[in-house]
Amino acid sequence: MEDKLDCGRLIKQIHDEIQKTVNNALRSQDMTLAQLEALLELDQAPENQLSLKELERRLHIAQSTTAGIIMRLEQKGFVEGFGDSGDRRIKLVRLTPAGADCLILAQESRTEIEGKLLSGLTETERHIFFTLLKKVRNTL
Repeated sequence: MEDKLDCGRLIKQIHDEIQKTVNNALRSQDMTLAQLEALLELDQAPENQLSLKELERRLHIAQSTTAGIIMRLEQKGFVEGFGDSGDRRIKLVRLTPAGADCLILAQESRTEIEGKLLSGLTETERHIFFTLLKKVRNTL
């Protein structure tokens, strides 16, 4: 009997496996995938800083989860939080030099794992795969 197509389940299984593998690889650097994603967003932001609210939006996670991730990254010295001079209600977060250094090492692990994940695809299939993933994400 042919497997029933259930893309949501397949995507979740792939995500769970990636998360487990990346978290295991990052453990030696005292990092998690969620923390790495936050550092990546800050690294790509103007002046390497974002408001906590914008970071929450970009990561697609709850405010409390974002605050917890940032708190742990602050404790490690990878980010620094500070208030907006124009509006004291806004908390800003900035990537520190230590965070940028950690990001380089963590990215190496992530690149290696992603290479393994995509190793069964040709270059053309990889391009199609990324195009389709982006198309699905943009419809959400």
